[in-house]
Amino acid sequence: MNDFYKDIVIGIVFATGLLGFVSGEFIISSALFATAAVASNVNTNRRKGYTEQTL
Repeated sequence: MNDFYKDIVIGIVFATGLLGFVSGEFIISSALFATAAVASNVNTNRRKGYTEQTL
């Protein structure tokens, strides 16, 4: 999966979390926001070339 598709998936998860938050499903939306944040952070770190040794 290339970076464009990963960005699309992260955006969809974020938008779903936002809709869940607006509709009052706070537990589900919190989990979706956390998933989007972690996936975005991992994706960003891979693009920059970070490894566990440099952190």
